[in-house]
Amino acid sequence: MTTAPIANGTATLTPPSPRTIAGRAHDAEHPKLFQRVREQMDQAAEAVGLAPEVRKILSSPVCEVSVNFPVRMDDGRIEMFSGYRVQHNNVLGPFKGGIRYHQDVSIDEVRALAAWMTIKCALVDIPFGGGKGGVQVDPATLSRREIERMTRRFVYALGANIGPGYDVPAPDVNTDARTMAWIVDTYAATLPPQERYRALAVVTGKPVSAGGSVGREKATGQGVVDLIEMWAADKNCTVADLTYTVQGFGKVGAWAARILKDKGAKLLAAQDVTGAIKASGPTGLDADALAEHVKKTGGVAGFPGATAITREAFFGVEADVFIPAALENQVTGETARLLNVRLVAEGANGPTTPEGDAVLCERGIDVLPDVLCNAGGVVVSYFEWLQNRGGAAWDAAEIDHKLKDILTRAYGRVKEMVESKSLDWRTAAYAVALRRIEQVYAERGIYP
Repeated sequence: MTTAPIANGTATLTPPSPRTIAGRAHDAEHPKLFQRVREQMDQAAEAVGLAPEVRKILSSPVCEVSVNFPVRMDDGRIEMFSGYRVQHNNVLGPFKGGIRYHQDVSIDEVRALAAWMTIKCALVDIPFGGGKGGVQVDPATLSRREIERMTRRFVYALGANIGPGYDVPAPDVNTDARTMAWIVDTYAATLPPQERYRALAVVTGKPVSAGGSVGREKATGQGVVDLIEMWAADKNCTVADLTYTVQGFGKVGAWAARILKDKGAKLLAAQDVTGAIKASGPTGLDADALAEHVKKTGGVAGFPGATAITREAFFGVEADVFIPAALENQVTGETARLLNVRLVAEGANGPTTPEGDAVLCERGIDVLPDVLCNAGGVVVSYFEWLQNRGGAAWDAAEIDHKLKDILTRAYGRVKEMVESKSLDWRTAAYAVALRRIEQVYAERGIYP
């Protein structure tokens, strides 16, 4: 392990080891998340007889970067922040994955998220590998200017560990298009003037006016709806026939709900960190009005015309589809027993624990796993990256068509694996992705 000063902070570059940077207080929040991903990969690998050397390679990240950096606050104080970037595997292409700002960000969580991105990109067959990053911070305690300074210092501390052809971040929890614009501007300032044109492709999820792609903001939610639509077709019904509930009404949950509303589905209940609400009347909750309410107030609580309910009552609402679109570990063994739905469509990363999976299977509730169901975001990120690299701009109809085409093929591959190997959908999705990665290692070999 080597440690070097970067931008008045420190960066630790770590060789592959799932136990690196142990002992941080926040690691206790997700003590088994990366281990869970490894077990999921192992289960799928056993099912398809994956080459043991590929299993060994994927069991640890390629590289982990830990940075500690100073930020000047509005009152003149200097505060230190800790951030991470984990690069899990890049055999298919540049590392790809979001950056989140959350007080519970830990190295183990970021490892797991990076590994999920490896699986996700391989599953939908786009030329990216898996990466993820985050800063341990509650952004609600900072001003906009403090968040901007923190973002710029984090990017500067990462230095050459990100780049358009190496590692391409994107928005995640508590980061957005504006955050990505700050990253582009900061990264460009580190390049010679004649190379600054390359900076546009260093991240995806930018504002459209600053090099972003139309359709990127709604992409993850759009993908969730596309997959629900495919599931509904297999059940001989349409989206318009469905009722649903949503946990988390941010970038993913709100867009999924708004698109489902346009297709005729009915939103019965919603829950987030501020509370849970249920429709008071037969027409359901207005997803567009609720999205505006959340934008103004910060949460679903207090939405006019809705009835406040407990978190337990929210999970027990009878509906066709439940969309967890918040954080990890929400569908546990306990909450899975409360669900009264036919399908769990995972808009968040890792929302279902192994215990929750077992209960859902036992109860016959279908699951569209996160690595498939929320892959719309990284697919349209890929489109944005291509547009930036090629100096092109695609229209919204082209984006939606290309997205659905890619997700339809991925859904078909997973469905075929489910049927041919008698696997559950999560294991089948992992198996399809692992087979894709195995193919590349078999053809390329390993240097030297």
